[in-house]
Amino acid sequence: MTKIIFSEIETWERDELQRLSKDYTVKFVEEPLTMTNVDQCTDADIISPFIYSKLSSDVLKKFKHLKLITTRSTGYDHIDINFCNENGIMVSNVPDYGKNTVAEHVFGLLLSISHKITKAVERTIRGDFSLQNLMGFDLRGKRLGVVGTGGIGLCVIEIAKGFGMEVLAFDVKPKEEIASKLGFCYAPMDKVLSISDIITIHVPAGKSTENLISTDQFNIMKNGVVFINTSRGSVVDIRALVRALAEGKVSAAGLDVLPEEATIKEEAELMRSVYQKKHDLETLLADHILLRLKNVYITPHSAFYTREAMQRILDTTVDNITSFTKNNPKNIVTKE
Repeated sequence: MTKIIFSEIETWERDELQRLSKDYTVKFVEEPLTMTNVDQCTDADIISPFIYSKLSSDVLKKFKHLKLITTRSTGYDHIDINFCNENGIMVSNVPDYGKNTVAEHVFGLLLSISHKITKAVERTIRGDFSLQNLMGFDLRGKRLGVVGTGGIGLCVIEIAKGFGMEVLAFDVKPKEEIASKLGFCYAPMDKVLSISDIITIHVPAGKSTENLISTDQFNIMKNGVVFINTSRGSVVDIRALVRALAEGKVSAAGLDVLPEEATIKEEAELMRSVYQKKHDLETLLADHILLRLKNVYITPHSAFYTREAMQRILDTTVDNITSFTKNNPKNIVTKE
């Protein structure tokens, strides 16, 4: 019987996925798959990881007869796609599960900044009802620059129009018909960055987008710009962002992703990284600096995390598995 291993599984997800057990052998692993625990999983025909399982070629070589990796995410930069292509392992993803979910989170971060909500809540908990240093700003009338107009970017634009914001967008493949319908304009990225009051990033991770926003891009932004990133940590040069915040170029930032978030989650892993030089220590330091800045709002890669979105992920993953075993694979990723 085909054996499936699900990693990074919560209790409620386990209950949902048990429906597969009548047709498959199903095993659940709470932790991400790594070199330290992969040996207990090497007899799997199908594995379903989340984004913290770093499936390098060294990890994937351990599997004896792996046929499918169905990641419970849209992004697949945690999987060595080239190795999979070379070794006949199909990779599928969940291309559409949280467009509105992540877009709503963007405005959660933005409203937290514009109304200084965290500071206001912390103050009132202490019994302090003063308004000192709590003056915010309106979203209505502000220009929002959207970099990337895929599903999430377009949902962000829809919400922005409801707030009465002006929207300017950049995408390598402009959707002019949709732009006309939603009432926004496309422009070159430099223009979007240089004249927007607020900038939000919605591009996938990959070689072409690594450090897409770096020193040169921050330099052309308006002084006092607000910067939001809910896409992937790798698309922003985090050291350049720290510098832009220190210089006042960026007045505030809302981040749901950091480039070394998987490492800083565990202090033990952080210490191993320091001694074994596995990671970029300057980037790790920049991450920790951002965590302590009062004008930076960071959430733990939770923008996607609603019950509805998680249910859509599970439903699509189950469909990916059953379709694959019926020789009708869906949502296949073919290249990096």
